[in-house]
Amino acid sequence: EHLTVNQRVAGSSPAGGANQRGSKASFLFMYYLYIIVSQRVNKHYVGITDDYNRRLEEHNTSEKNTFTSKYRPWKIAAVFKCADSLSEARKIENFIKKQKSKKLLEKMINDEPLYGILTKLVRVPYERDET
Repeated sequence: EHLTVNQRVAGSSPAGGANQRGSKASFLFMYYLYIIVSQRVNKHYVGITDDYNRRLEEHNTSEKNTFTSKYRPWKIAAVFKCADSLSEARKIENFIKKQKSKKLLEKMINDEPLYGILTKLVRVPYERDET
């Protein structure tokens, strides 16, 4: 599957954050699944991206009226290496979102054992702000 740079991941970067690299470099490219939590209310958000620090900044500063704009500020709770293809990353993201489960998100955040398609996820060390 070859996509152009302008194709976007639904729910991801307003600037097309899930950029595709050329097919020759695709084996070097990685999508990350991230979980952010609102520091103001008990809300979580799951997304995929190629740059989770940039996406956090976008969630906290975008002028667009989105789900995440209503519950700022956000902090990263967990990051996982997800897949090297956009389609596989979307499958995993959609699986998690369809669960509609805060318990699942908390398990992921707390590094508890995962099941099924989620066993493919590899946690990325990320220093969480505990404030």
